[in-house]
Amino acid sequence: MKKEKLKILYEDKFIIVVYKKPNLLTIGTDKEREKTLFHEVLEYEKRKNKNNKIFVVHRLDKDTEGLVIFAKDIKTKNILQQNWDNVVRKYVALVHGHINKKRETLVNLLAESKTYEVYITDNPKIGKKAITSYEVITQNKGYSLLEIDIKTGRKHQIRVQLANINHPIAGDKKYSKHKDGFRNLCLCANYLKFNHPVLNKDIELKIDYPNMYDEIIKKSI
Repeated sequence: MKKEKLKILYEDKFIIVVYKKPNLLTIGTDKEREKTLFHEVLEYEKRKNKNNKIFVVHRLDKDTEGLVIFAKDIKTKNILQQNWDNVVRKYVALVHGHINKKRETLVNLLAESKTYEVYITDNPKIGKKAITSYEVITQNKGYSLLEIDIKTGRKHQIRVQLANINHPIAGDKKYSKHKDGFRNLCLCANYLKFNHPVLNKDIELKIDYPNMYDEIIKKSI
């Protein structure tokens, strides 16, 4: 089986921004160490110089596709993470249902169960605040296409908060009750804007979300 070429959106001496395909871990777990985006990027760097290193700045859920930043040294990683609240991160999602509110900001406390399922809680002692804003791009009777802007980076926050308002993301096998037959989660981290931690210039990157999202909407407008 031919190995897919790493899709690089931006690269310099300090950082590299790449595309993560769906159903791929950003970093390793106890069960899986090598089939990860981190491993792919590290291999790419090692081919240039065996002493090169890669550092994780942030991650996407395994099921989510889109843009991921890695740093090439620990100092750059730390600066990016310390200023992470200033990074603009936008997503596009295809969700179930016709949303009546064309834009809204969702604010909830999220906690995680012993079985690693994220849920909404009223208990501030165990919950961490999650802020997710959405705006409807277009919709039909059965689905809505949303642009999403997150202010926090909690695990599964977009999926849980949208499911909580009865508009779960299409293809979400964990938080949706719909048996919709979608192969992948219809969530794409398609936009990043941040200040370069070393070069002190704005970096703005955007990729196209899957055409399938638009096709589903057009089927029954």
